[in-house]
Amino acid sequence: MDLMYWVLIGGMSLIGMIVSGRLKSKFQQYSQMPVRSNMSGRDLAEAMLLHYDISDVKIVQGKGMLTDHYNPATKTVSLSPHVYHGRNVAAAAVATHECGHAVQHARSYAWLNARSTLVPIMNVATSSQQWLFFAAIMALSAGFGNTLMLVTIAAFSVTALFSFVTLPVEFDASRRALIWLDETGVAKGAEYDGAKDALWWAAMTYVSAALSALVMVLYLVMRFAGANDD
Repeated sequence: MDLMYWVLIGGMSLIGMIVSGRLKSKFQQYSQMPVRSNMSGRDLAEAMLLHYDISDVKIVQGKGMLTDHYNPATKTVSLSPHVYHGRNVAAAAVATHECGHAVQHARSYAWLNARSTLVPIMNVATSSQQWLFFAAIMALSAGFGNTLMLVTIAAFSVTALFSFVTLPVEFDASRRALIWLDETGVAKGAEYDGAKDALWWAAMTYVSAALSALVMVLYLVMRFAGANDD
C-alpha cells in the first residue's frame, strides 16, 4: 500500500475523530441544559408528529448512545435512552431531528426518496468493497486487474453518492426540527441556540463521511490512471 493511501486515510480518519469527538462533547454539554417545557425526548417527538398530523409513526426506545434514527420502512422513530427520557436541549434537538425525517417521509421529500432507493445498492457495494479494494490493488500492482479496479471504483462511487445524497436529507431534517422548536416556543433563546449548535455538529459527521468517501474514490481513480500510464 503506498504512502498516499495512508496519508489520505490517516488525514480523513483524524478529521472524522475530531468531528465525532466534538459532537459527543456538544451532546454532553447540552444534556446539562434543561428545556423550560420539561418535556422528554419522547414527549417532544409525539408533539411534533401530532403537529404535522402524522399518526402512523411509532416512537420506540433504542439502545446505546447517539444511535437515534428514523426507519422509513417500518415508520419508526428510534430514540436512544438518553434522548428518549432526556428533558434537555440535546434530547430535544435529536428527537425533533429524527421526527424531521418522519415529516420528510410523510411529505414525500425527494432527497429522502432518492436515498431510500439507493439503500439496497449501497448495502451490496458496502459489503463487497473492502474485498474488492485489496484484490484490485494487488492485481493492479502485478500489472493486471483493470476490470477489477473499475468494479471497485464503481462500488466506492455508490457509497460516495449515497453519502452526498444523505447531506440534504440530514440538513433538511435539522431545519424542520429547528423551525418546529422555534414556532411552537419549545426552545427559545439559549435553548434554541444550543439545539442549533448540536444539530450543526451532528450534520458535520455526515459531511466528514461524504468527504472521506469522495477522497477514496479519487484515490482509486488516480491509482487506475497511474497504472495505465505506465
